[in-house]
Amino acid sequence: MDRAEYLKMHAVEEAMWWYRGCHANLLTAYRRWAAAPAGPVLDAGCGTGGLLRKLGAALPGRPLLGMDIATVAAELAGQKSGAAICVGSINDLPFAANSMAAIFSADVIYHRGVDESRALADLHRCLAPGGVLVLNLPAYDWMMSAHDRAVHTARRYTRSRIEARLREAGFARITTSYWNTLLFPLMVLRRKLFTTNETTSDVMVYPAPIEALFRAVMRIESLALQSGLRLPFGGSVLAVAVKHG
Repeated sequence: MDRAEYLKMHAVEEAMWWYRGCHANLLTAYRRWAAAPAGPVLDAGCGTGGLLRKLGAALPGRPLLGMDIATVAAELAGQKSGAAICVGSINDLPFAANSMAAIFSADVIYHRGVDESRALADLHRCLAPGGVLVLNLPAYDWMMSAHDRAVHTARRYTRSRIEARLREAGFARITTSYWNTLLFPLMVLRRKLFTTNETTSDVMVYPAPIEALFRAVMRIESLALQSGLRLPFGGSVLAVAVKHG
């Protein structure tokens, strides 16, 4: 992404409803759908460190690593999370084979600079046997919008698409769900019907009453995922996959 988008992310990811919901759902999916062996945890494409900070609190005692292709993001992530951060590409991860117990990657594989097949294969390489990959990705190619142009989106996903790509990369025990389901009609209206010539993303903190309402909706969806439900549609796709032991 452009430097301006990283700075926006850094400013709002602790407060904005979407980031809070995304990070909570990634942790819910990890805990509910797979159990990783002990060992290091990587955030591949860590952005400015919001998820890393949550992982540090949720997985105490685990060695925690972050990596991003942008130097500005890596610097901000280190300051925010206190984790060890490096600069690198998800197309060619700078880590040894079988070295990670779990890898999280939130909204990275979709990017125009990412070779989808190569990146998934390298994520598989870096996981230890029994290791867990947890992904978040934007849903539905037909939802491409000005927001996607601003954040350099090359592709959006369905559950079946990411399941097929993960199987091709060698993963097993694949579980997926959509989320941002209840607010999806508003997302469609915002992105498709009320189109603009904006050149920046939708990332922002909304007025307090709206943030409170949207966070409450995210908590409902998180509880649904915790209970084992798979949401039938939504603005994003969660995926968890395991490397054969």
